[in-house]
Amino acid sequence: MVAGKPKPFGLHLPDYPWDAMAPYRAIAAEHPAGVVDLSIGTPVDPTPELIRSALAAAADAHGYPTTHGTTALREAISAWFARRRGVPGLDPLDILPTVGSKELVAWLPLLLGLGEGDVVVRPTVAYPTYDIGAHLAGATPVPADSLAELPGDVRARVRLVWINSPGNPTGDVLDVHALKAIVDDARSLGAVVASDECYGELGWDAWDPAEGGEPVPSVLDPWVSGGSHELLLAVYSLSKQSNLAGYRAAFTAGDPAIIANLVNSRKHAGMIVPYPVQEAMRVALGDDTHVAEQKDLYRRRRALLVPALEAAGFTISGSVAGLYLWASDGEPTWDTIGRLAGLGILAGPGTFYGDAGSGFIRVALTGSDERIGAAVARLADLVR
Repeated sequence: MVAGKPKPFGLHLPDYPWDAMAPYRAIAAEHPAGVVDLSIGTPVDPTPELIRSALAAAADAHGYPTTHGTTALREAISAWFARRRGVPGLDPLDILPTVGSKELVAWLPLLLGLGEGDVVVRPTVAYPTYDIGAHLAGATPVPADSLAELPGDVRARVRLVWINSPGNPTGDVLDVHALKAIVDDARSLGAVVASDECYGELGWDAWDPAEGGEPVPSVLDPWVSGGSHELLLAVYSLSKQSNLAGYRAAFTAGDPAIIANLVNSRKHAGMIVPYPVQEAMRVALGDDTHVAEQKDLYRRRRALLVPALEAAGFTISGSVAGLYLWASDGEPTWDTIGRLAGLGILAGPGTFYGDAGSGFIRVALTGSDERIGAAVARLADLVR
């Protein structure tokens, strides 16, 4: 930098990873039958009518909405936690709606007051925004699946531990015992545990209650928390279970002191969920039927994709919950991405999720029935 010249503006974060997919999108676009995009995982099915009606009915929103969320919304979230997540008696005061879950993930370290010298622990294979949130606060992100792995000098600086169960992209689920072990260890360090549970309703096989399995546990479950939500936050989004990605509808709940501080900080910053969206959330959380119907769609699509990928030489790891299949064909990640792009199929590169994701791809279940069928047919052609 030239002496006396001002420092360049900008945060200088890593390049947005999905931009690297541009050349592969161009290859896939050349397929005569069109692209099958199973990469990012955005919902493709319609937003349920009862939710759209709730949004429209609340459209005359001429006043400012409340940052903490309406009492009716927070009561609906509390009832949902009791009914669907095994968390009874959650005080509505200890709940906060957020503008999608990604913004909370990105800003939580800063809003918790973390900074230089503080450590944010995230899973070894993880959604990249956990790292970005640490960088925004000036803290240090460290990949680890257990705090016991960390050297003593690093453990001493841990202030925030991210859990992601069901995991994106791996689809792994932490059971009650694994969650409790992390919570107990983090609490011994005085660290906050933030549990990203956005795929909690999308368990498969042994984690699918509709098939006789167990529900995916929440960090706020009394068996995990010990009956206290101190230093715990659960994060949830309606994007996947209710096809509300475009609404940016999510919430967090847990430690009363932390939630109160987040509410205050977000009032100052103007981080508010619009009132019509709050009403749409309230209605969505009171209706389990549309959630079950959407899950049935994903269950059928998963049942088609799993054998098709395996027949094409892929090994599927984890993937017992969530909207993705974590797969490997034994080749370097980008070679596999290129080979699939030649079939007009786009998948997510495992390398986007950390060094431990090398050699893997993430295949989303979020294609229409027709596009999933096209992917299955093209994978069969690959085998032939």
